[in-house]
Amino acid sequence: MAGSRERVRIQGRELVVTNLDKVMYPETGTTKADVLSYYTAVAPVLIPAAVNRPATRKRWVNGVGTAEAPGEMFFQKNLEDSTPGWIPRASIRHKERTNQYPLVNDAATLIWLAQMGSLEIHVPQWRVDPHGNPMNPDRLVLDLDPGEGAGLAECAEVARLARAILKDVGLDPVPVTSGSKGIHLYAGLDGTQGSEQISEFAHELARALEADHPDLAVSDMKKTLRTGKVLVDWSQNNAAKTTIVPYSLRGRLRPTVAAPRTWRELASPALRQLDYREVMRRVKDGKDPFASVSAGGGHVQDNPDGGGSGGGHGAGGRSGGGTADAGSTDPRLEKYRSMRDPEGTPEPFSADRLRADPGAGTIRERFVIQEHHASRLHFDFRLERDGVLVSWALPKGVPVSGAQNHLAVQTEDHPMDYLDFEGTIPKGQYGAGTVSIWDQGYYECDKWIAGKEVIATLTGSEGGGLGGTKRFALIRTSRDSDASQQPEQAQWLIHLMDRRGHGAPPASGAAAGSSTPKEAKEDEPPPAAASSPVFRPMLAGAGTPADLRGMDWQFELKWDGVRALIIGDADRIRLISRNGNDMSASYPELTDRACWPEQSFTADGEIVAVGPSGRPDFGLLQTRMKLTKAPDVARARAATPVRLMVFDLLSDAGEDLRRLPLRKRRVRLEQLDWPSGCPVHLSEVLDDEVEHILESARELGLEGIMAKRLDGRYVSGERTRSWLKLKFERTQEVVVGGWRPGKGLRHSSVGSLLVGIPDGGTLRYVGRVGSGFSDRELTELRLQMDTLARKTSPFTDVPAADASDAHWVTPELVGEVTFGEWTGGGKLRHPVWRGWRLDKNADDVVAESG
Repeated sequence: MAGSRERVRIQGRELVVTNLDKVMYPETGTTKADVLSYYTAVAPVLIPAAVNRPATRKRWVNGVGTAEAPGEMFFQKNLEDSTPGWIPRASIRHKERTNQYPLVNDAATLIWLAQMGSLEIHVPQWRVDPHGNPMNPDRLVLDLDPGEGAGLAECAEVARLARAILKDVGLDPVPVTSGSKGIHLYAGLDGTQGSEQISEFAHELARALEADHPDLAVSDMKKTLRTGKVLVDWSQNNAAKTTIVPYSLRGRLRPTVAAPRTWRELASPALRQLDYREVMRRVKDGKDPFASVSAGGGHVQDNPDGGGSGGGHGAGGRSGGGTADAGSTDPRLEKYRSMRDPEGTPEPFSADRLRADPGAGTIRERFVIQEHHASRLHFDFRLERDGVLVSWALPKGVPVSGAQNHLAVQTEDHPMDYLDFEGTIPKGQYGAGTVSIWDQGYYECDKWIAGKEVIATLTGSEGGGLGGTKRFALIRTSRDSDASQQPEQAQWLIHLMDRRGHGAPPASGAAAGSSTPKEAKEDEPPPAAASSPVFRPMLAGAGTPADLRGMDWQFELKWDGVRALIIGDADRIRLISRNGNDMSASYPELTDRACWPEQSFTADGEIVAVGPSGRPDFGLLQTRMKLTKAPDVARARAATPVRLMVFDLLSDAGEDLRRLPLRKRRVRLEQLDWPSGCPVHLSEVLDDEVEHILESARELGLEGIMAKRLDGRYVSGERTRSWLKLKFERTQEVVVGGWRPGKGLRHSSVGSLLVGIPDGGTLRYVGRVGSGFSDRELTELRLQMDTLARKTSPFTDVPAADASDAHWVTPELVGEVTFGEWTGGGKLRHPVWRGWRLDKNADDVVAESG
């Protein structure tokens, strides 16, 4: 992996790895290329330890730093919008939000995480099933953490004592030197009990060790009790807790590893933590002490007599990994087994099939589509996933074109041997009728959001019903979005896409829940209108598709223009900017009273200029924003026509509508009499699944989309989560606080602007932007800067290198930039100027992301 940027192919996925020569561990000189090489080498043993576990990452984007200057670490759970669709993931519902976690199920995902600076990967002791539902824990873990005055030797001694208790209850634990100070002790479980019971058992075990060895072990977290002892931390068996996955690097000064060890190694007086090179050699030699835990298994007996265990409660778990005997033991198939009599049906009850993959390194799994002549003819659509066949019934068959979507009803998971099943299910048995294979083959998974969305490219057999290779999207549409509910009978739509993923996507049903907060009851009458209501625009927050779960949303395109409140009375139309300025003179074609409804009203919308490509062009709109003189406006109007996209109604004939829910405001908006032939349009509501709307908007080169809660009221002047911006390109409004002279041909003008974001009464410096300006803008820019000159910096923390030749200005002007990402130090990476935001005041600017 020499060089600083390479395009690599891993298991059929193409990744770009960058900054390969970046030093991630300064103390040892270990580079990003070394990190990627390590994770490539250990992928065969790390992935079984992490598979189907929601992964939380600790990211050191710029390396771990030194003891004197530690690198900045980000603790990240949710996936970014820019995450490739092929990354496997699960949506996990928390109290206040739903996060999408990656699942480290393949080497390509592991290397993608490492490329993003994820040195440490942490996972819970439970997995998710193919529907995204958390399963019972399949392993127990004890974190043996030495207090001051104790070390690895004492941890090893406690590990041996714990092992004796665990073996007495039927478990054979494996030690893992944590890569930090202590030892993690793991035992595989068979899955009969939940996290609460496993935690109770682990707590009882810790108390037993403390009672029998009070000078060596402690179960209380208080630091004052841990001096010279080893804390037996049992709490990581809690369902909400995570532990660093075996074989993960640690983000410490040296590149140590959470390394599985043998009990013989633990007995050595020379026991120490291992670094990444040593672990790579061990894996190359075929050593994987953790293999027995990754494979699952084990059982904890009730009321064990474990050498001072104190009669601890029984506990258990389940591997859920799709082992070879999953057909007879995997709880995911319990529903399947309960519905069938093995003596009365020829259907298979085992899953002895081993995964075969002739794809030369490409990630491909098996599928089968069966024609089922039961009481009603339907087709069964089954995809291999984690050792079972995730299944849907298609009452109207497999769609043959993208013009029409078909209903798909999710059914119980089936065992792997159903891939080849054909035959007649006898009368009186569940599903009685004839089953034949319509097509079977392999599929490539393009996206799998468990329990929510699947996109897969199926390649059928020669002469099969598919007629070759087809790409399908399955979108869940039923309203029960609670992941804890059983997936069987959940309604989905199946849509045939073209090979690039185009085509009309499934029509939007009710992919989100329908709960309506008390403060937004639809039937609650609005209060009497105030005599002179003050209207200010409602502001949106930044969001992702994961934020939309559990509520009903309306989707519109995000118009890349200038926000405007439209105030109409009997005589005239006024256009008011977000910061309260009257823009009417700049856009006379939009203030023609004949283009608007006759009654008085207040509406919300966006002024846009459409470029030659047919897309809104914010840069083009800049030529109209500053003009107020009639001759200038007339010339610009002919060269750059604009239109106004109206999306909300705040008042109608004197009635204040802001307390009505959006769904009612939208109806009132559409019921107004809108004259034709004018540059005023209603912003279209897009009736589709959000993922497909985003996909279409991206293909059209648009900025993104808006998601608005249908039960949301209009809150003037506030930024709320009832409106969310889902954008492809990262943008940020900034306040200009200084500039630096240019070089070469730009020596007499501005080379770069120094920009910041208001933060608690100060202006936080976020970087400098020097690209994206036209020559004309640069000339005007120098004149603007000179009129705002001041002697002192308005920022709180400008680096000396940026301040050395800076000229400071009064922080009044607001602009907008695009950028790649936020750096570890909170600066904009690779910002590019988009244009001025004359419609906004400096106080309006907030950090929208990062």
